[in-house]
Amino acid sequence: MTCSPAWRSSHQVHVSAMLPTNVPLSHLGPSALLLLQLLLPPTSAFFPNIWSLLAAPSSITHQDLTEEAALNVTLQLFLEQPPSSRLPLRLKDFLGRTLLADDLFAAYFGPGSPSRRFRAALGEVSRANAAQDFLPTSKNDPDQHFDAERLGQGRTRLVGALREAVVAARALDYTLARQRLGAALHALQDFYSHSNWVEMGNKQPHPHLLWPRQELGNLAQVGDHTCSDCDKLSCPGNLLGSTLLTSGYFGTHPSKPPGKCSHGGHFDRSCSQPPRGGINKDSTSPGFSPHHMLHLQAAKLALLASIEAFSLLRSRLGDRGFSRLLDITPASSLSFVLDTTGSMGEEINAAKIQARHIVEQRRDSPMEPTHYVLVPFHDPGFGPVFTTSDPDSFWQQLNEIHALGGGDEPEMCLSALELALLHTPPLSDIFVFTDASPKDAFLTNRVESLTRERRCRVTFLVTEDPSGGQGRARREVLSSLRFEPYEVVARASGGEVIFTKDQHIQDVAAIVGDSMADLVTLPLEPPVVESGRPLVFRVDGLLQKVTVQIHGEVSSFWIRNPEGVFQGQEEGQGPLGHTRCFGQFWMVTMNDPLQTGTWEIQVTAKGNPRVRVQAQTSLDFLFHFGVPMEDGPHPGLYPLTHPVAGLQTQLLVEVTGLGSRGNPGDPLPHFSHVVFRGVPEGAELDRVPLEPKGPRERGLLAASLPPTLLSAAGPFSLELIGQDGGGRNLHRAALQSCAVVPVLLEVRHQGKAWLALGGEGTAPPLTGSSPQLSGPPGSLAPGTKVPLSLRIASFSGPQDLDLRTSVNSSFTLTSNLSRVRLEQNETAWGRLWLEVPESVAPDSVVTVTVTATGREASPVASTHAFLQLLVLAPAPQDQVAAPAHSSDPFLSTDSSAFRPSSLVTRGKAGGRLAGNLWSSIVGGVLLLLGLASW
Repeated sequence: MTCSPAWRSSHQVHVSAMLPTNVPLSHLGPSALLLLQLLLPPTSAFFPNIWSLLAAPSSITHQDLTEEAALNVTLQLFLEQPPSSRLPLRLKDFLGRTLLADDLFAAYFGPGSPSRRFRAALGEVSRANAAQDFLPTSKNDPDQHFDAERLGQGRTRLVGALREAVVAARALDYTLARQRLGAALHALQDFYSHSNWVEMGNKQPHPHLLWPRQELGNLAQVGDHTCSDCDKLSCPGNLLGSTLLTSGYFGTHPSKPPGKCSHGGHFDRSCSQPPRGGINKDSTSPGFSPHHMLHLQAAKLALLASIEAFSLLRSRLGDRGFSRLLDITPASSLSFVLDTTGSMGEEINAAKIQARHIVEQRRDSPMEPTHYVLVPFHDPGFGPVFTTSDPDSFWQQLNEIHALGGGDEPEMCLSALELALLHTPPLSDIFVFTDASPKDAFLTNRVESLTRERRCRVTFLVTEDPSGGQGRARREVLSSLRFEPYEVVARASGGEVIFTKDQHIQDVAAIVGDSMADLVTLPLEPPVVESGRPLVFRVDGLLQKVTVQIHGEVSSFWIRNPEGVFQGQEEGQGPLGHTRCFGQFWMVTMNDPLQTGTWEIQVTAKGNPRVRVQAQTSLDFLFHFGVPMEDGPHPGLYPLTHPVAGLQTQLLVEVTGLGSRGNPGDPLPHFSHVVFRGVPEGAELDRVPLEPKGPRERGLLAASLPPTLLSAAGPFSLELIGQDGGGRNLHRAALQSCAVVPVLLEVRHQGKAWLALGGEGTAPPLTGSSPQLSGPPGSLAPGTKVPLSLRIASFSGPQDLDLRTSVNSSFTLTSNLSRVRLEQNETAWGRLWLEVPESVAPDSVVTVTVTATGREASPVASTHAFLQLLVLAPAPQDQVAAPAHSSDPFLSTDSSAFRPSSLVTRGKAGGRLAGNLWSSIVGGVLLLLGLASW
């Protein structure tokens, strides 16, 4: 039973422009640097993400608030820390402009500097934020949304999540840190929509919400009546008085006492009990939000509070740590996986030379790597992993590695690579140096899945004859296909396997430096070499530093430009570029500027030669998948790591580099279609139109995955086609391939919400397999036994599956579900127990992996779910026993060093929605605020 009629749009609603409204603000303290007028549009700041705009079109979401707050603090960082080799940023250059991530990076790091990693990191935080409204462990937990007058408990969960974010960041696990930060920001933003803080007349964020030892204020008690009855959609006057801080009850857990306020809206069952109505300000729609008229004020305070949270994290982590948290850099990380057996002397030396070259060449520049990872391996061991942000420490560690012992084949390469993937930031390059095939080939599918999830490119440099004719000693006769696991992983990650010899390894290793730049791979037609048929690729005006790589037993090749100029395989400088050859590896560096148009490559070779064309460009794209969640109090798009066979799935594309294209008045490039191709054969499977979400400068596009693609599990690749500002063709390909997985598999931390409110008989909503940590703060501690929930669902037909689990050594993991048979649209649940040893180091990360594999009668590809959890040390005692007058924040920072100021402007990682009747009048305006009271 509901307390208001169902609210549905009478027609399909597209993301509309947001109309700014002038909202004057008072001075927030004596340390304010500047006070301007803040333009804040009518918003839906508390719906999950952009998909929610179908329900409330003129809206901003949790995603919007999170990205805007991050952009403001990033701009503040740039203003306070001038670039070393460029002129300082000036605040006046950003006044009256829409704030874009691309613009910030161009101004600070230089024109064309890619913001792709920064925007991907913000996406991780935003998706973790939105997921709190969908996860079974959090969606109905009042403590995680400041519902049901559980304001003190909500603050405890909020502070705990922020603490976990700090601990994970200090452990250099930034992916986990972003997930916990997203959860914390969701709760923080919900406070201003779900409580009556705005209705009490407050114009600033709550001064003690991040200070756990401060009183929250005059809280409503159990016997205090807070709301009167309201039988309409809009309930502007239903609050009783304005001196007691309260929040609304949602659903039936916990039950609403007499006289208390409801959350309200069509899906809230509590608001059918008197007093009816509700007080939430989640959206501009009265069908969802009885206090929709105060949504603007709630959004303003939620934005300011989010900026304060980011500023606190910056203070605690320092500028370098905070930049790492949000990947505020155009540079990639540097990750090496090194075979250290006795035959690897030349390869190790080559790795050292290239690493030293990269470190020295890029030191103190925008392209200096921000994260270094080193994982050695041999047989039977691998690891330990070494991670650091200090280039000198990395070089010292690498310099201590020498080739010792061993010398026979195979080795534990994939185990070491998996370790590197778990410690390497997304969108990074990993280089594997070896002369042996993998002993742990059984990990191939798991590592393949992990490369797709982490979006890392893996390149194998192998000094071994794949035919088996020469090389190191072997215990047994090995197949010529023994390197196929490397091929599988490289293909999935967008990397490659390069076979070479010891005398060429140092030259071939030079590709490490070239690959450290942000490169796009240009699509080839046909995608693979066919005898007698040239390969075609297209060069547009946004590409530079194009290279052609050819690998194999090549007898001849030629390249032809659009004007008909040829160049053959002769080494040295030619009319089109410079050619180098190292054994069976050829590289042609094309001359800049490059002739735009259609180019051709003809290769004559034995076997299956491989050709790759790469280029530098600021125009690229990010993508992720999601399932629309339309029935519920918070409609939105829940992200999936992989599409699932038979499950209707959306593709969301975020084009990067649009804002850094010289004159902002130039026409913007645009992409109109997405092409799906089979892997590895490259045949076109389908193409569908891309629908813009918002104005073009934001670069957000969406498409429904075609049913033919989702009809069965298997890999595929993505390509975008469109036109530049001059009407010329554009073509971009995703670096990594994707895969439709046969089943939905997820493993989650069973927090309080699941145990008390869910249970194995309650079907959770459709969710992805991304790692999440949803339990109470500090619940994973040394010497504890932790429950995990396991869910597996099939949407495409009968599945007979075996389930396997694994966890870090010294941990124990048990499961009550080892085999399951599912019919179509059937779901099974299981329970796992993770035993945390007493000896485990606090503030460390543990990875749980669950694999579902088809039995012999049901041969389907494996599906993997990865869960990362944080082992927390107990909170310091002084945080609990501190005097009541203490004003320390949740991050115990020296007050003399903590004086944050926040810069507030309307913006996006991809740009503020604009293109409306206000845009030609006012554009964007900045607000620079000093928060002395914090």
